[in-house]
Amino acid sequence: MTLTSTEAPTATAPAGLRPTPKRRPDATHLFFLLPTLIAFTLCIALPAVMGVFFSFTNSVGYGEWDFVGLANYQLMFTDPAIMASFWFTLWFSAVTVVATNVVAFLLAVGLTAQIRARVPLRAIFVIPMVVSPIIIAFVFHFLFAKTLPTAAQAVGFGPLEESILANPDLAWLSIVIVTAWQAVPQALLIFIAGLLAIPADLYEASALDGAGPWKQMKMITIPLMAGYIGINVIITFKNFLNAYDIIVGLTDGGPGTSTRSVAMTIFSGFETGDYAYQMATATIFFLITLAIAVVQLRLMRRKDQ
Repeated sequence: MTLTSTEAPTATAPAGLRPTPKRRPDATHLFFLLPTLIAFTLCIALPAVMGVFFSFTNSVGYGEWDFVGLANYQLMFTDPAIMASFWFTLWFSAVTVVATNVVAFLLAVGLTAQIRARVPLRAIFVIPMVVSPIIIAFVFHFLFAKTLPTAAQAVGFGPLEESILANPDLAWLSIVIVTAWQAVPQALLIFIAGLLAIPADLYEASALDGAGPWKQMKMITIPLMAGYIGINVIITFKNFLNAYDIIVGLTDGGPGTSTRSVAMTIFSGFETGDYAYQMATATIFFLITLAIAVVQLRLMRRKDQ
């Protein structure tokens, strides 16, 4: 059959280019999602909404209460103890994020190299991840308070002859060390996954062009690991902002209140009757954490683009 001037061939899109029809969620999927949704609502979303609500009251956590408007928020921004806990938490989190990711990245590079016993070594390095933070804190408390000063006295090293936990200027350092030690395994696993995903052909081709290990690290490894580094920074920073267990086990916020985190300050409201006041602190802290997370995600998207 020949085409006349009034007939035109009908164009059909290749099978791979045809738009995929949208599928409605299956009822079975929604059924299995429902228990998680209910648990999230009752255990996280509802308590959070209630906390924001009570931050505008004078509630002590039980009994009668009255609305006080923004009084709790006004008092919070003029409270030096609250401001000090915010500053310590942000400073401690930033320092620990850098320490954790640098150590985890270097360990990941070593544990993905062609060395013997790299698989058993990976298992050893992830052990801290499965130990309770409070147990880790008590063990290191004994080391910093007893073992380290005794060893320093034996060799005559003056700066460490007294426990750093009792030094307001050095106590934060012990928290950074222990928190990073416990957080490195999780970051390590993510970095190992990223390094194993990099094609070996890239390193072989660069080696033929004369690139050494350091140049390969700079031109291949770090650029291709940027996404994994960003993920680890976001995860670790979020976790460190909520630091509680290790600080309680190591210093309990001391000496004085020099190492008191925002989480410890908020929990103190349940003991001192400042429930509504600390709910205001928790609300502001949540907004700060949310803002930091949004900024981090936008920076990652810009890098990807």
